[in-house]
Amino acid sequence: MLLLHENGPPLLRAENLEKRYKGARGRGSGESVTALGGVSLSIYPQTTLALVGESGSGKSSLALCLACLEPLTSGCIWFGGRDIASLDEPHLRAVRPQIQLVFQDPASSLSPRLTATEIVSEPLLIQQRFGKQERCARARGLLERVGIPREKAGQTPDEFSGGQRQRLAIARALALEPKLLILDEALSALDCSMQAQIANLLLELQSSLGLTYFFITHDFPMAAHLADEIAVIDRGKIVEMDASRRIVRAPKHDVTRRLLAATPGSFATTPLLRVV
Repeated sequence: MLLLHENGPPLLRAENLEKRYKGARGRGSGESVTALGGVSLSIYPQTTLALVGESGSGKSSLALCLACLEPLTSGCIWFGGRDIASLDEPHLRAVRPQIQLVFQDPASSLSPRLTATEIVSEPLLIQQRFGKQERCARARGLLERVGIPREKAGQTPDEFSGGQRQRLAIARALALEPKLLILDEALSALDCSMQAQIANLLLELQSSLGLTYFFITHDFPMAAHLADEIAVIDRGKIVEMDASRRIVRAPKHDVTRRLLAATPGSFATTPLLRVV
């Protein structure tokens, strides 16, 4: 399933990832459920790989494992020339700033007591980078970069709209200058017009900052708009992976065809798409 790239070697390469949950998250304590069953994929520098699948297909489990927030049952994750899945906690703390997550609901990850400037500068404070004045200046620069007006820098998240909170979450994720940004259903809670605005912001940031994205979604049109490649996951396995254009035009797997068939409207008439 690995694709050839002019971008050189992968930024991240996952090999045969397995993740099993004991106790089945609320089922019988002796039962084990497989969330990931041998997932392999590569994410190349300055590109976007979208992962598309239905609810419960293993998308979020894969996101947490790639970000080293959930331990694997087995498998390897190669990043920066080493298998980060085998690292102990002290060494993982040095890796995590390079892989940042943006979630569906930013309110759950943004402190309601902090101002926008404090939220964006907090990762720099935790990592003990720069003095207070420099941290604030960098935070304000990132807020402006993601389209949050300067006059809102002193406001708390509850004073922001949903789209502005997602912009704030993106700015916070960028504070440590990560190499990989994992976006886990980051647009699904927004209305269509706001989805388009944030999607275009992500494309602009990728172009200007050279970012690499792993974009997780159940929304095939948005995946096709943002991604260079699409991987389709079903019951913890990657069933198809190819360039976005080829997947949309000539899906090979039944699951991919079913997901495409469930997409409202036509790809040919969707204004967001860049693959047609």
